[in-house]
Amino acid sequence: MGAPYSLEEKIKLVNHLSGFATEQRIQLFDKVIKYRTRYITVVVEDIFQSHNASAVLRTCDCFGIQDIHIIENRNKFDVNPDIALGSAKWLTLHKYNNPVSNTWNKLNQLKEQGYRIAATTPHQNDCELADLNLDSKIAFVFGTEVNGLSEEASKAADLFVKIPMYGFTESFNISVSAAIILYHITEKMRRSGISWQLKDEEIIDIKLTWLKNTIKSSDLIERRLFKNS
Repeated sequence: MGAPYSLEEKIKLVNHLSGFATEQRIQLFDKVIKYRTRYITVVVEDIFQSHNASAVLRTCDCFGIQDIHIIENRNKFDVNPDIALGSAKWLTLHKYNNPVSNTWNKLNQLKEQGYRIAATTPHQNDCELADLNLDSKIAFVFGTEVNGLSEEASKAADLFVKIPMYGFTESFNISVSAAIILYHITEKMRRSGISWQLKDEEIIDIKLTWLKNTIKSSDLIERRLFKNS
């Protein structure tokens, strides 16, 4: 179909494609989708080591973070399949590689969508992870392994978050930082009374993507369905 699907058409397609998946797979989709959220999102800026990039994706999937925003200023974001273990196909990946003001534009776009920008980098006015409130949506920004976040990202940040450390080393590996932060924050979110769950249409959209990603010849099945409608 040339035009975007209506909600009714999406539901029809989800129901139809579900007939080509096992009952166990559909039950797993229904179980996992209940824990997915867009209240918290992750932004990665210029990560160049594929194992770290892939580990962040795997962590986001494990903790139910649906949207990952990938900013490619100098480095291309590559996924290592041996580490990601297929997690990318369950996530919604947004890539940005405009040549000018890439970071600044994306972070301000997230602000317009109601997100606070939380920079995960040492800073004099930083907030302890345990003290971070979840009164509004939040986007955690992770920078490169060597240089950290860009100056643009730091300037766009609404707050700076730090993980308490008690050793000689000044920082965690980026994938470790993401895991610690997302574990703490998603547990806190789910214990709270805030409305963090996906909306009904978001659930339909994501389940539709999951079905298409896992059913052989799903495009052909889709075309046949609407051709016969």
